[in-house]
Amino acid sequence: MADKRHNVSVIRERINEQRRFIQIVTGPRQTGKTTAVSQALEGFKHPFLSVVATKGESTADWLRAQWYRARQLAGSGPALLVIDEVQFVPNWSSVVKTLWDEDAQAGLDLRVLLTGSSATLIQEGLDESLAGRFELIESTHWTYPECAEAFGYSLDDYLFFGGYPGAAPLRHDRRRWLRYMNASVIEPSIVNDAMRLSDVRNPELMRRLFSVGAPYSGQEISYRKLLGQLDDRGNTATIAHYLKLLGDAGMMSGLQKYDPKLLRTKASSPRLLVHDTALMTAAFGRRRDSLLADPDLRGRLVETAVGAYLVNLSYSGNVEVFWWRDGGLEVDFVVTCEDAVCAIEVKSGRVKPTRGMAEFIVSNPDARPLVVGAPECPLEDFLTGRVDLFG
Repeated sequence: MADKRHNVSVIRERINEQRRFIQIVTGPRQTGKTTAVSQALEGFKHPFLSVVATKGESTADWLRAQWYRARQLAGSGPALLVIDEVQFVPNWSSVVKTLWDEDAQAGLDLRVLLTGSSATLIQEGLDESLAGRFELIESTHWTYPECAEAFGYSLDDYLFFGGYPGAAPLRHDRRRWLRYMNASVIEPSIVNDAMRLSDVRNPELMRRLFSVGAPYSGQEISYRKLLGQLDDRGNTATIAHYLKLLGDAGMMSGLQKYDPKLLRTKASSPRLLVHDTALMTAAFGRRRDSLLADPDLRGRLVETAVGAYLVNLSYSGNVEVFWWRDGGLEVDFVVTCEDAVCAIEVKSGRVKPTRGMAEFIVSNPDARPLVVGAPECPLEDFLTGRVDLFG
């Protein structure tokens, strides 16, 4: 793909720097990590070795063998080792730590770039062994301006088809697009990412949790109601755990209510939010025109697009995303960054109460109110990043 994302230039700058840190590109499945790395390697002036780890086949010995091959390239100057999907190598982080430290002691300028689909699986390895030795480069779902530039998406296109670049060429064949989303994005993200993050004793329950929860994106739903929808006798702790795993895999989170009292925040019912609108529309399985013509469903898609933009923003900074409700009053999203707070209401065409923002500002006078969809903050301006949340 000729179109380059911002992270391509970041990767290129990092691999051309003097050897300092292991560079790790991480993010949800099918967001273009491998493509970004390939584009960053174009014009790289030093020797490099690029390999792909495979599930069930790539061992720690395999990883050592690739590293030794790359060392041969670095015998007379800088070289680069790229390992794609490194999380498939058992005990990868401790192996990388040993080899990286050996190179440092020997003064070998072997630069290392790793990629992985699951942020948490990567993060667990980093926490275990590689503290102080790495930098992360995030690969998020594609934004509206990226899809508009690369694929000619209109706003309605983006609301329905979301930010998966591999699916974009299939958008004119709805059934083919839907099969791709289910077979190449949703199922592998659950099986190869979410279920690998932790012990999942009931895989089918996790699948049903996503398929039932995705259409509820943008809505509050209690854990007990989810259990009822799933027709399962499990406990709410299991559902909360599986929902966290789905969020860590870049699929669907349960946003918690904003409250300065941490315990109350953690105990609240979640507001479900898929991380890309395509995950919601694929779950509905309805035609584009009929879905977007439904005021209620379109409104929920708009709110999900705003929420997904905020979640993607949280990957690259100190931003945290919540929502707020007090009795019958609510605010769609509350975003925090250190001591700054922004309260966001989304005008999406749905009829809903609007007094929540005023009540929230009374209780939190330092918060900045923002109404997305109002004349002073059009939806397109917000999704293209032209709105400063805390300015």
